[in-house]
Order: sequence, then structure tokens, then C-alpha cells
Amino acid sequence: MNSPRLAEVNRQTNETRIALRLNLDGQGRAELNTGVPFFEHMLDQVARHGVLDMVLTADGDLHIDDHHTVEDCGIVFGQALAQAVGDKRGISRYGHAYVPLDEALSRVVIDLSGRPGLVFDCAFTRASIGRFETQLVEEFFRAVVNHAGMTLHIDNLRGSNAHHQAETIFKAFGRALRMALAPDARQAETIPSTKGAL
Repeated sequence: MNSPRLAEVNRQTNETRIALRLNLDGQGRAELNTGVPFFEHMLDQVARHGVLDMVLTADGDLHIDDHHTVEDCGIVFGQALAQAVGDKRGISRYGHAYVPLDEALSRVVIDLSGRPGLVFDCAFTRASIGRFETQLVEEFFRAVVNHAGMTLHIDNLRGSNAHHQAETIFKAFGRALRMALAPDARQAETIPSTKGAL
């Protein structure tokens, strides 16, 4: 796992045009232009706390709403993650993190299993944060897991401020992903599964 794990994905539909460059062995830098400011703030948390670099541009049908843009960014991020991580040889595979922000606390647990599955438990205290609809948080992560092939459990354990709830989720996701992608020195040439494949 000496060479950088890189991916570049482009996706174009009648609803969105998205381009993403992803470096899993980055420095926590993000260049984001999606037209959805709060979403960019959340993705910046993933990059910073996951210590990965991403350059993401999205041109979506924001005149309708943010749904297609956020979901399709999740699709592209999941595809890029799967591409960059490759056969998963030598990675830790599992990751978890608890992250607080004032009164809010979230737990995220990841298995880079090759099997898509999402358990999402967050009762947001508001339907929107500014113009950003909080239900889009789950939509983003569902798209990620379906296209990355990961099992992802997200639990907001407490919180009364919806911004804090969302931010703890994205920060915890970044940190859990960082752990799951980390090299396992004792199994550097091994795929972490008794099946021999993930």
C-alpha cells in the first residue's frame, strides 16, 4: 500500500453533472463546488477528519431542489471510494468513531465489507438547516453505501441542535472511514476476510 489510492469519477445525467477526484491518502483538503453550501460544509468535515483529499464539482437541477445533487454526489463518492480502495488488501476494514459537538453526540461504525447496507438512526430536531433538508443526510449516505459496497451504521445518540446533529455524523463518518482504510501492518498482503475477497 505504498502508492496513493486515487480515483476519478465523472457522472452525467439529465439532472446532474458531477466530477470527483479523490485521494484516500491525502492531507484533509477539499475543493467543493456543488451549489449547496451546507452540504459542502459537511463534506469538508469528511475530508478533514478522514484525512483525504477531494475535488468535487456538481452542476445540478437546484431550481427544483437539492435532492438530486446531494444523492448523485453520494453515488459518485461511493464509486470513487470503491475504485480507490481496490481489492482492500492490507486495510483494517472496520472503523468506528464517537464524535461530540456541544450537546450532540453521534456514533458511526463502518465495515468495508463489499455488501451495501445502511442503518440510519437520527431524529433530526428540524426539517431543514437553512435551506438544506435534513432528510438528505440519509439519502447521501444511502447512495454512498450502495455504490461503495460498505456496511454503515449511523446513530445520533443525542442532540437538540440539528446543525450539531448533522455535523457530528459527518465528522464521525470521516474518522471511522479513516480507521477502516488504515493499513494493517500485520496483514499487509492479506485481504481481511476468511473468504479471501471483499
